[in-house]
Amino acid sequence: MREDEQKPWKVTHSERGPALPLFQVRFDRVQNPRNGHTMKAVILEADDWVNVVALTPREKVVVVRQYRFGTRQMTVEIPAGIVEAGETPKEAAIRELREETGYAAREWKYLGYVEPNPAFMDNACHNWLAVDASQVDQPTLDVGEDICVGEMSLEELTQEIEAGRLRHSLALVALAQVFDDLWPDSP
Repeated sequence: MREDEQKPWKVTHSERGPALPLFQVRFDRVQNPRNGHTMKAVILEADDWVNVVALTPREKVVVVRQYRFGTRQMTVEIPAGIVEAGETPKEAAIRELREETGYAAREWKYLGYVEPNPAFMDNACHNWLAVDASQVDQPTLDVGEDICVGEMSLEELTQEIEAGRLRHSLALVALAQVFDDLWPDSP
């Protein structure tokens, strides 16, 4: 593949679509530089997100169990949420960990970000490692949340993944980063 031969697609027109609770729809008319074909692309504009891998002093990971509307199933995940207006990703991570779990951490390490689905989304998901996390308060859940908080060892997390109860791709990416750094010999 020769990158120097590829050209960016030209955006010839953009228009707003419907505003949804978590997304603003945008329609772009784009032109393929290879053949000149013009098509309508659908883009979901979204605020950035955060994921938090919170590690306790006993090297357990703080997890949340919650119902997910998209799959209509209960899932096991790590604390996560939206970066609100005026917040940095780190501030959002600290807030989300505290709100969803009641945990706070003494040390924070930025693990980088991923693009959730660049085919039609414009946001980033920032991954954080919270070290020395302990429960300091009760969770303060939003009206649309019903979360059960727990802690899992690396072995228990691996079992949840293998059993298909932990399938959230963005959570798996963040956990993989931590597994590779902290437990290089892990399964």
